[in-house]
Amino acid sequence: MSKRRSIILSVVLEGRSQAETARRFEVSQSWVSELMTDYRHRGEAAFEAKSRRTKSSPTRIREPTVKRIIALRDQLANQGLDAGPETIRWHLQQHGETAPSVSTIRRHLIAANKITPEPRKRPKSSYIRFEADLPNETWQTDMTHWRLASGADVEVLSWLDDHSRYALSVTAHQRVTGKIVVETFKRTAQTCGFPASVLSDNAMYFTTRFSGGKGGRNHLETLLVSLGIDQKHSRPNHPTTCGKVERFQQTLKKWLRKQPAPTSIANLQTLLDRFVKIYNFERPHKSLKRTTPDVAYQRLPKATPAGSTAGGHHRIRRDRVDSTGKITIRYGGQMFRIGIGRAHKHQPVIALIDDLNIRIIHTTTGELLRELTLDTTRRYQPQKQTKT
Repeated sequence: MSKRRSIILSVVLEGRSQAETARRFEVSQSWVSELMTDYRHRGEAAFEAKSRRTKSSPTRIREPTVKRIIALRDQLANQGLDAGPETIRWHLQQHGETAPSVSTIRRHLIAANKITPEPRKRPKSSYIRFEADLPNETWQTDMTHWRLASGADVEVLSWLDDHSRYALSVTAHQRVTGKIVVETFKRTAQTCGFPASVLSDNAMYFTTRFSGGKGGRNHLETLLVSLGIDQKHSRPNHPTTCGKVERFQQTLKKWLRKQPAPTSIANLQTLLDRFVKIYNFERPHKSLKRTTPDVAYQRLPKATPAGSTAGGHHRIRRDRVDSTGKITIRYGGQMFRIGIGRAHKHQPVIALIDDLNIRIIHTTTGELLRELTLDTTRRYQPQKQTKT
C-alpha cells in the first residue's frame, strides 16, 4: 500500500485528525491537507500521484514539417548535394517555411534512420584555418580525373576563389596542358578580374620549380610575373595547403556520381556547368555561415595584383551591431560611433574602411547597410547626417 493511500485512509476510514495523521506518518500537516483536498476532487485516483508529464510540448513540431524535413533529406541526397541538418534548415528558410533548430532537425533525421549518430569529433576550434580576407586575393587551382561512360579518362581543371569558395571556372579536357591552364586563367580573369595571387600544387603545367631548371619559367609563371601576380605552391606531399579546391572537387564528384554517366567531354561540360550554378548560387556553404559562394564573392571589393594601380587599400573590421543599433570604429586614435539602426541590432557586419570613406555590409546577406564619409569633428555619426 502506498504512503499516500495509507494517509488518506487514516483520515477517511479511521477518523483520525489531519494533525494526528501527520505525526503518525512523520509528514507535514500541510501535505496531509493537500492529499485530502486531492481526494475530495479525484476520489480514489488520489491514491496515486499525478503525472508530472507536460500536457503539451512547445518545442514539438508539426507532422507536415517532419515530413518536409525527411523529403528534403531524400531530395538533396539523391541529387548528390549536402543534406545535413544545417543545409535542410537553410532550404526551409529560403522557401519561407517553418525552420526548426538544427538539433531538432537532426533528432528527427536520426529517428527516421536517415543519419547515424557519430561520436564526438575533434572541436572546430582546434583546427588552424587559413582564408583570404578579400575575393580575388588568392585563387586556388587544381586538376582531377573523371571517367566517361565509355571508360575513357578525362581531366577537369578548376579555379576557385579562396575567400568565398566561388567556383570561378570548371572545365573538362582530354588532357590538361600548360596552354589550357593559361587560356582558362585569362578567360576567367576577363570576367572576374585578375587575382592578387595564385595557389596550386607543383604540377608541371603550373610550375617548373622541380624540373631541374630546364626550360626556365613555363607559360603560366611568365604570365603571372608580367602581371605582378604572386604565385604560391603547396609543399610536396602536403595537399591540404590547397584544401579548399581539393574539397570542392570531392563535392563535385559526389554530385557527378548521382548523374547519368557522361558520354563525351561536351556532355561532361554540360554537367559541370549545371553543378557550378547549383554550387555558386543555390547551395549554402557551411564554412560561409550557410550563405552561398556568390554572396560571399560579391559583398566585398576585389583584391588586385600587387603591381596593379587599380583600386585602393581597404581596412576591414568585423563587428556586430550593438543593442542600440551602433558600431564603433577607431580613426586617428579616437573612437567613433556609427549609427546603423535598431532594426539591425545584434547582426554581424563588415566595415570596409578606405581612409574616411566607410561602407557597412551585412556579413550574411551582403546587404549594404550604410555608406558614409566619416566626420572627424563628431564622435557620433547619426544615420541622417545634417549638412553643414
